Amino acid sequence: MTAGFTAALLQAQTQILNHMDRRLPQADLLHQAMDYALRGGKMLRGFLVLESARLHDVPETAAIEAALAIECIHAYSLVHDDLPAMDDDDLRRGQPTLHRKWDEATAVLAGDSLQTLAFELLARDSVGPNALSLIRTLAQAAGKDGMVSGQMMDIAAETAETPLTLDEITTLQARKTGCLIEWSACAGARLAGADPAPLRHYAQALGLAFQIADDILDVEGDAATVGKAVRKDADAGKATFVSHLGLEGAKHRARELADLACAALAPYGAAGDTLKDAARFVISRDS
Repeated sequence: MTAGFTAALLQAQTQILNHMDRRLPQADLLHQAMDYALRGGKMLRGFLVLESARLHDVPETAAIEAALAIECIHAYSLVHDDLPAMDDDDLRRGQPTLHRKWDEATAVLAGDSLQTLAFELLARDSVGPNALSLIRTLAQAAGKDGMVSGQMMDIAAETAETPLTLDEITTLQARKTGCLIEWSACAGARLAGADPAPLRHYAQALGLAFQIADDILDVEGDAATVGKAVRKDADAGKATFVSHLGLEGAKHRARELADLACAALAPYGAAGDTLKDAARFVISRDS
C-alpha cells in the first residue's frame, strides 16, 4: 500500500466510525450488537463512497451518510451469513461472530436493524436531491437481483449434483460481492448527478478481483491473520476461482482485473490515483 492510500483509508475509517457514534448511541443491547457488527473491518466500501464523492466534489455531509449506509448493509450481510442456517461461522474479523457473542435472535435482529438503518440514513435531508437514486440502486444491489441472489446461488450450490462452472461462479460473486462494491464506487457520481459509467467499470473489475483474492486467502491465509476460518471451501469441495484456475492462475486473473480497474479510471487522471491504489490493495491484502 502507498502512504497516500493508507492515510486515505484510515481517514475514511475514522470519519465513518465518528459518524456511527453520532447516529448509533449504545443505549441498549440491540444498539450494542449493531455497533459490534460494524467495528473491526477495513470499511473498504465506505472508503469507496467517500473517495468517489471526493472525485465529484460532493459535500462530506452527504457522502458520510452514504458511506455509513453501505457499511450497515455490509455488516448486516455478514451477521446473517455467519448464522448456523447459512455458513455457521464462529469467527469474524478476529472476534466471535455476533450470534456466538450473544445469541441467534440478537444476531437476526441486529442484522435487520442495520439493514433498515442504511435506508434511514440515505433518506436524510443532508444527502441531497439525488437521495432517491441511491436508495433505489442500493435496494437493487442488496436485494433479490444482487447480494441476496448471490447468497441464494451459493447456498444452492452446496447441494447441487455438479460443481458450479467458472461462468456460474463469476455470476454468483458479481452479485454476492460485486454489487455492493459497484454501488459504493458509483455513489459519489450519483450524489453529484454525474455519469457513473467509469466508476461502474472500475468497480465491476474490482469486485471480482476482491473475491478472487478472498479465494486465494482461503487457501494461503491463516485464521489469525485473515480474521475468519480458512480452507473451508477446499474442505467442503466447493468450486471457487482457485479450484478452476489453479492458485497461480487465480493470482494472474486478479492482477488482470486490478489492471482493468485502474484503466477504467483514465477519465479522472491523477485524481483517480487513490482508487488505483485501492485496486492494488485488494489483490495484495492478507485479510
